[in-house]
Amino acid sequence: MTADQVISRGSLLDRDSSITPAEMVKHLVPPRQFETATLDSYRPDRDYPSQGGAVAAIRNFAHGFSAKGGGLFSRRKPSVELPGIYLDGGFGVGKTHLLAALWHLAPGRKYFGTFIEYTALVGALGYAGAVSQLKGATLVCIDEFELDDPGDTRLMSRLLSELVASGSRIAATSNTPPNALGEGRFAAQDFLREIDALAARFTTIRIDGLDYRRRDMEGHAISTADSEFDAALEQLSGVVTVDTFDAVIRHLSTVHPSRYVRMIDGLDGIAVTGVHGLSNQTDALRLVAFVDRLYDAQVRILAAGTPLDQVFDEDMLAGGYRKKYLRAVSRLIALTAGQV
Repeated sequence: MTADQVISRGSLLDRDSSITPAEMVKHLVPPRQFETATLDSYRPDRDYPSQGGAVAAIRNFAHGFSAKGGGLFSRRKPSVELPGIYLDGGFGVGKTHLLAALWHLAPGRKYFGTFIEYTALVGALGYAGAVSQLKGATLVCIDEFELDDPGDTRLMSRLLSELVASGSRIAATSNTPPNALGEGRFAAQDFLREIDALAARFTTIRIDGLDYRRRDMEGHAISTADSEFDAALEQLSGVVTVDTFDAVIRHLSTVHPSRYVRMIDGLDGIAVTGVHGLSNQTDALRLVAFVDRLYDAQVRILAAGTPLDQVFDEDMLAGGYRKKYLRAVSRLIALTAGQV
């Protein structure tokens, strides 16, 4: 074993997951893999012209930052009237890359976070405190825009209204068009007014295409045989945790998903034994949220047992959270294959 292969082992259960409101705000930047994302580094699939069209739409939206005079695009007249842009498409078509590229183009104070990070910020600071923190920002980017309950629907509608009134522009991504958010998860018709109010703030850009993580890769998430697990673990370098799958699932239930980002801070890999299928949807959705944070931080996964892309049962994959599960499957395949 060479010096750069020395492993610092531990357990996810022992890692600090506490996070202060100030740290939450500090984390409102693009994830590690998109720290240098640009529109030029986005690779559109020529078989799907909408991807190139999305790049053009983001460029046009960026010109709007000069609307109040001066700035990077001051020679161009802004061509977008609505204060928000919404990238709608399947997982793996590069929506987050484009969102991060836009964030890098925006001048001044700006924020980038997942939907759950913004709702957690409201929980930590209170509604008025969150508005005070975000108000007046040049751009607020919301990745993985999801409305899983009526309270979140009303909260985000109200929050976005106040931010837009303060002059902020909004950019969001999701696997679901804005007028269909919440469909199949709660009685969306009862909250149609709030959902329509959200949709009315966005210019919606549809992005078609295949999952780029699987363009050159087929099959399942890699599962290591129990007899080969220790040897495979020795090949990992950096800070790696080792736990049973059940222990991880139980621990995730004790930590709010907004704190998962702190739990994995500084990790290079996680090793999990005894992976099996999940029958509880609450456990499954926590795992999805955890996988999202692992993917953002590009934390490699070594797993033994059932391939991780097969832990979600058919009922889950056929339900209202189908797109969440399929996104997690795609990311689990990439992380277990070492595509980090």
